[in-house]
Amino acid sequence: MPKTWFITGASKGFGREWAEAALERGDRVATTSRSESAFEDLVEKYGDAVLPLRLDLADRAAVFTTVQQAIDKFGGLDIVINNAGYGLFGMTEEVTEQQARDQLDVNLFGPLWVTQAVLPHMRARGSGHIIQVSSIGGVVSLPGLGIYHASKFGLEGFTASLAAEVKDFGITITLVEPAGYATDWAGPSAVQTAPLPAYDGFRAAMTRISARRGDPSATRAAILTVVDAEQPPLRIFFGQGPLEMVTKEYEARLDEWRHWDDVSKTASGA
Repeated sequence: MPKTWFITGASKGFGREWAEAALERGDRVATTSRSESAFEDLVEKYGDAVLPLRLDLADRAAVFTTVQQAIDKFGGLDIVINNAGYGLFGMTEEVTEQQARDQLDVNLFGPLWVTQAVLPHMRARGSGHIIQVSSIGGVVSLPGLGIYHASKFGLEGFTASLAAEVKDFGITITLVEPAGYATDWAGPSAVQTAPLPAYDGFRAAMTRISARRGDPSATRAAILTVVDAEQPPLRIFFGQGPLEMVTKEYEARLDEWRHWDDVSKTASGA
């Protein structure tokens, strides 16, 4: 039976790939971006199976209205993917107030508003699958991406709580954590801070991760496998390298916690 999807940030990158993968197999998709015209080719090819919607994720009221439009059009939503997001590049001291707020509005609060908008509908149906597009940057941190990491760590945090909260309603939750891909995340969609000279030396010495950048189209089969799974994972990496990176990171954390455990215990007051 065809499924109905709602995908934010569907004009390019993962969102576009997954919308096309769903439509090609006969599913229906509500596609959102800041411009409805981004989906004219999809409407021409797939007709009423596509519902193009303009959406500003920073506007909570607009999010609720847009989600309801999709529900009214298709009669329900089976899969909701919070994909919209971008990278904010710069040292923590360099980030302006507006840049920080904009980053959190899109990467953190946007998924929260969409999630809140769809939950009453999914609870009433007793089913649904919400997929949050996080990142390897939601698990480990690198210098020069602090506020981006804050947005993705926040997404991971509330989503893990959410999964436990809605399990009994028949709603499943998945965090997709991609590695490096050839999307606009670090290109035209990215925001760069104004560099402070104090960090010039550090910036020049920063170790660059030279990982192979994956092809976004290669994720099509993977996302279909996830949404069709009888028991979808709460967390799944997309791409090569994340498991090794995270294993190294968590081993280092455990070593440090163990090393300082005696001091930690003195803080209990017991």
